[in-house]
Amino acid sequence: MPAHTETLERLGLRSPIIQAPMAGGGDTAALVAAVNEAGGFGFVGAAYLGPAQIAERARDIRARTALPFGINLFAPLPEPAPSPVTKEALARVAPFFAELGLPAPTAPAYPGDAFAAQMPALLDSGAAAFSVTFGLPPAEAVEAAKARGLRVIGTATTVAEAVALERAGVDAVVAQGSEAGGHRGSFLGDPAENLVGTMALVPQVADAVRVPVIASGGIMDGRGVAAALALGAVAVQFGTVFLTSDEAGAPDAHKQAILDASEDQTRITHAFSGRPARGILNRFMERVEDPDADAAVLPFPLQNALTRPLRTAAAQQGRAEFLSLWSGQGLRMAKRRPAAEIVADLLRDSQAVIRRLSVGAGG
Repeated sequence: MPAHTETLERLGLRSPIIQAPMAGGGDTAALVAAVNEAGGFGFVGAAYLGPAQIAERARDIRARTALPFGINLFAPLPEPAPSPVTKEALARVAPFFAELGLPAPTAPAYPGDAFAAQMPALLDSGAAAFSVTFGLPPAEAVEAAKARGLRVIGTATTVAEAVALERAGVDAVVAQGSEAGGHRGSFLGDPAENLVGTMALVPQVADAVRVPVIASGGIMDGRGVAAALALGAVAVQFGTVFLTSDEAGAPDAHKQAILDASEDQTRITHAFSGRPARGILNRFMERVEDPDADAAVLPFPLQNALTRPLRTAAAQQGRAEFLSLWSGQGLRMAKRRPAAEIVADLLRDSQAVIRRLSVGAGG
């Protein structure tokens, strides 16, 4: 790890441990602050937050810690074309709405792209880093962020995406392997084909770009941190390992599903949001993406809006079969414990692995 110290300092990191942004409520202010205070770097997934909510979340974090944190947004996305399967999509989810006692679903309206309204709030938030997923950060956003002293980070699932992000002016690239839980960050080519594993992706991205690389996907412990550093990453971004922490905002049913599942039970699905994302297989995914039935999924963000009432009710009722159970493939290593303990173990165990390997190499 000492070899990475200078690069970590340039990125504003005190250690190689980054808590991934988890839009939708997983990354509470308490989680971000706990990660920071333990030596890591916490992120807010603010893609679904309005400007006032971003400001409020930032105030809550700053009230808990004076240490720097980051905010993630979805890159600006074009309005989706009218879907020819709207009627079928409503019919596919209607029985589940009824099962949870909800009114029948109605066709969702396009909410508009939120990025332009969110960015000023991010700039005024006091955040130290701005990361973007699903595409390239607009040039004016990069310029504005850097003028405020923020580090700019992009998410790539292929070498081509990493190169495009470097050209767009980012300070670092998150190399998101196919093992990662939650939404795929793909934005070039077919996301279904951009499923390169972390071990293969990280060194190829590190060879292709000059900016620092942050590994993400399937890494859950100190062994994974040491491996990522050996492959050319300077830090690791963790999602699933923090989702089951005491401070995470995921519903208890989601946390328990992660703790009960095995490594072969996650799937890439469009069923909940209309974009590919990795989660634990459940009844909703099986029914909505039934291979024996015609496709009935709206494009993002319409499908996300369609399923939001269902997911909200399912969380309140503890019904995991209707939740978007985002999780990476390393879920067998997840535990319920405080976030500070997770960070401490990651730092201690990764250092121990590196020392052990160094002794072995010298012996």
